[in-house]
Order: sequence, then C-alpha cells, then structure tokens
Amino acid sequence: MLEAAGEDNRVRVTGVEAGRVKREALGVPARVKHQQRVAVPMRRRTPAADTRQRVYRYRCYPTPVQAEQLIKTFGACRWAYNEGLALRDRAWREHRVSLGFAESCRALTGWRNAEGTRWLQEVSSTVLQQALRHLDIAFGRFFKGTAKHPRRKKKSRSRDSATYVRTGFRWVEDSERPGTGLIALAKQSGSLRIRWSRPLPAGTRPVKLIMSRDQAGRFFVSVLVEERIEPLPPVFLRDGGPPKAAALDLGLAALVTLDDGEKVDHPRLLKKYGARLAGLQRNLHRKERGSRNREKARQEIARLYALISDVRGDALDRLTTRLVRENQVLVVEDLSVASLVRSPRGKGRRRKAGLNPAILDASWGELLRQLRYKCAWYGRTLVVVNRFFPSTRQCSACGVTGPKLDLAVRGWSCGECGAAQDRDVNAARNLRVEGMRLYELVASTLPPGRAMPSLIRASEVPDVVRTA
Repeated sequence: MLEAAGEDNRVRVTGVEAGRVKREALGVPARVKHQQRVAVPMRRRTPAADTRQRVYRYRCYPTPVQAEQLIKTFGACRWAYNEGLALRDRAWREHRVSLGFAESCRALTGWRNAEGTRWLQEVSSTVLQQALRHLDIAFGRFFKGTAKHPRRKKKSRSRDSATYVRTGFRWVEDSERPGTGLIALAKQSGSLRIRWSRPLPAGTRPVKLIMSRDQAGRFFVSVLVEERIEPLPPVFLRDGGPPKAAALDLGLAALVTLDDGEKVDHPRLLKKYGARLAGLQRNLHRKERGSRNREKARQEIARLYALISDVRGDALDRLTTRLVRENQVLVVEDLSVASLVRSPRGKGRRRKAGLNPAILDASWGELLRQLRYKCAWYGRTLVVVNRFFPSTRQCSACGVTGPKLDLAVRGWSCGECGAAQDRDVNAARNLRVEGMRLYELVASTLPPGRAMPSLIRASEVPDVVRTA
C-alpha cells in the first residue's frame, strides 16, 4: 500500500509491502513472539492521587569495576541511539518506510545477537530500550515542529547517561534509616555507594533511575519518586487582605531587584574565576593532542567549571526557595534568554558581545524555571508580565511613559512629576502593579472555592478568563 506524504510528494510505503521491506531490506524481525497472543490494550501506570513526580540527585562513588561497567553502559546507550537514528533515516530515505519504537526494539534484539555487536549483551536490554525511547521522543518533537531533526550523539559532546526503569534496578530500603538504602543496577557488580545527602520520602519506591557522569568525571544517580508535596501556608498582608506579593526585575548590575528596593548581587562567577580559567586554557593548548597530560589539563578545567556550576545552582536554589516561602504571589517579566544572547550584528556588536557572557552567567532561565515549579509545588502563583510592557520607561510615581533609555542609564528623573527613579527598582515596582492587576483579573473570574493557578501569563489571561 502506498500513501503520499510530505510536501515534496514523497510516497510512503505501508501495509504488507512495508512489512516485507522491514524484514528483507532493513533486517527488522517480524512480531513472531506476539503473533499467537491475544491483543490486550496497554494500561499506562497512573500516579496516585495528589502526588507529584520529584527527582532527588545524589553523588555516588562506584568502585573501579563498577565505574568501568557504567562507562561501557553509557557507550552502549550512545551506540544504540545512533544506530536507531541511522536505521530510521535509512528506512525513510531509501525505502520510504517509517519505523517506530517497536521496530527499533526488535532491531535491537538482532544487534545484540549479531557477531560483531555481541558486546551489547553485557549491558541491560532495558537501558538500551530506554535510549531508543528517547530517540522516539526526539522524533515526535521533530514531527510536531517543536524541535530540529535528531542528530547523532558524540562522546565529546553528549552527556553520559543511562536510564533504568523499575525492571532494571533493585531497591532495598534501610529499616534503620528510612529514605535511604541499597541500589543495585542490572548487570552491575554489587550495590552502589551513594552519599545520601537527604533521605527519600520514607516508604516510597523509586520509579526510575538515571545514572550520569559529568565532564569532571563525577558520577551521579537521579532518583525519580512520586510523593505528595504539602503546600506552604498562605501568606497574606492581613486577615482577609490582599496576598503578599513581590516583583522581581532581573538584571546584570544586580541579579534580582525587588520592588521594596532589595537587591541581590550578581555573583559574576565567570569573572571571578576568569583569570584561572584563562591560565588553564593556555596550559591545555600547550599539551599534545591525545596525550595523558592533555587529558589531565582538560579534567582540571572541567572540575573548575563544575565548581562554578555548583556554586551558581546552590545560590539560585536558596534565592528562589526564600522568595517562594516569603510571598504568595511572585511577578516576573517574560524573558527570551535565547533571543537576548544571539550573536551580535551591526552597530554596537562589540558591546553586545561583552554582555552575552554576563547574561549566561546570570542564568536567568534557570531562575525562572525554579520559580515555576516551586510555585506549583507549594501553592504559590507566578505572574509573568508581557515582555513588551514598558516597566523601565514608565514612572512608578505618576505612570507617565518616557522615552527609551540606554542601558548605561541607571537612574533618571521623571519629566512630568520630577521623581528621581532608580532604573531597576522603578521597573520592579511597575511589574508589581501590572502583575497584581493580572492576578486580580484572574481571581475575579474564578468560581468560589477554586484555587488560583500556579502560573498566570499575560498572553494567556484572556484564555484563562474565558475557560474559568
């Protein structure tokens, strides 16, 4: 059976002919194992009511044998992903046949039994199937138009990781220390030595494990569990009064400026460690490619970058947790970080090129991501104001909008009322007024007894009001 598909009038092969092509040309076995079975609809595992999925990340210290096995597992996952990608691309390019996750898994069985790739049997099949599952998800995003075509993974570019589902690991909880225990991976020797920096929810069984290794050579295990997260008590200015709110203006002079005038300093970690990084990069450049000394120099740079990442992540985590605990409503501006750090062109490109590293060092995207999920967890509301709202040019005292200000102007006086304004504090105050207006608009349309949503976007307020 033939079907027209695509904008260039490509013909897609389906039906019996597609099955023949898969078996004979692509080497994908038929579903012999399941031909005699009665088809039963697959039932998806649904999480328990009032629970959320949460990831706990721990540092682990595998033995030399376990480390070698994990490195082999990472390589096998990368190989399975690339081989599945090549198979699906070749199937469509040469035969106009579409392959899915099921066909890729059947091809994986053949790869594991082939003479040249029998080493795949040393790795758990569930881990390799999850690599193919990730490939299928990537293709799904590509077909929806939300992502580019999947590309091959490289050892120097891709993150070393392997996903273990419930059938791929064994979990034994410690009765004396609830929330901790032993984790043994499939086809691994012994249990992992994990530093339990905080316990898991007592009595819960991990749903999924993700083993990973960063560029500095550190091993981590991410444990996905389903738990019930208790919301924080509501914070109001007085009984029956408005909720306590805070507006955040993200910047470079100060990382965060609140509407009450408080400013959180920008850590500027890349600038702090810039001289040390430059020295290590020069040292790396002097080493011969492929030598052990070059690898030692590379690892030293990776350890320094890991230190910078850990310090930045810890500071953002502490800041966002404090803001969520102290306020019921948080107001931020909708920022497109990807657009802000685009390669500069035209006039002022030298100045813009100097700002891009500072923007990336501030990690605005990570700060907003943490605010989103923490507000959803703890019963808070995050209001995202339209990015074109003139928070900087508008006077917070009289409401008059002035001309566009240069980035170097940190303070200005209103031409209408004469009020002296700090650029960042004035923007935060305007964001608070606009955010509370959107908050009250949504609150006025909700039926009695219904909780406020955890996220309110200015671009979606009409839809929220219409469907409330």
